[in-house]
Amino acid sequence: MKQPRAWQRMLSGRRLDLLDPTPMDIEIEDIAHGLAFVARWNGQTHGDWPYSVAEHSLLVERIFSRMNPKEGPRWQLAALLHDGPEYVIGDMISPVKAAVGPGYSALDDRLTAAIHLRFGLPATLPVIIKKAIKAADKVSAWLEAVQIAGFSQTEADRLFGKPPAAMLKGLSIDLRPPVAVRADFIARHNALLKAASQ
Repeated sequence: MKQPRAWQRMLSGRRLDLLDPTPMDIEIEDIAHGLAFVARWNGQTHGDWPYSVAEHSLLVERIFSRMNPKEGPRWQLAALLHDGPEYVIGDMISPVKAAVGPGYSALDDRLTAAIHLRFGLPATLPVIIKKAIKAADKVSAWLEAVQIAGFSQTEADRLFGKPPAAMLKGLSIDLRPPVAVRADFIARHNALLKAASQ
């Protein structure tokens, strides 16, 4: 029996094999474009533009940097790319991931490893860095839940943990067109990659 197609043609011209992704087939422009068009919260957010995974990733990197001021650009880059695989597999909300089972995690892990290797990061991040990024991700989720996803603060506190007020100072969710978010994601990636290589 013929195997079903498991690759996707990217706008860069790359052909990404989802079952066996290689760093050679990863391009930041493809990631930024895809993430700028993938909506967080299954699109269930207030506003005239969807809140994209690219915008979320920029926020997580900013929060990570605040929470971990001694960590350099290498790990800031890891924070920016923490949801990188979603440019091809989409953003599945946690309840759906639980229903799909371990196959989703395995696919996510393979794509993450290829993305990390492409940009000079270890295939698997150190546990302490992974936990720090997850902590920043939870702060971002709380902020998104309260500001644009219709959650009460009490509900968000229960689900994501209440962040320290100082961590939220000056942070807000601003919905923007995908083209602007894509450009900012690429610019931030390039700046961090350059700084990490010095």
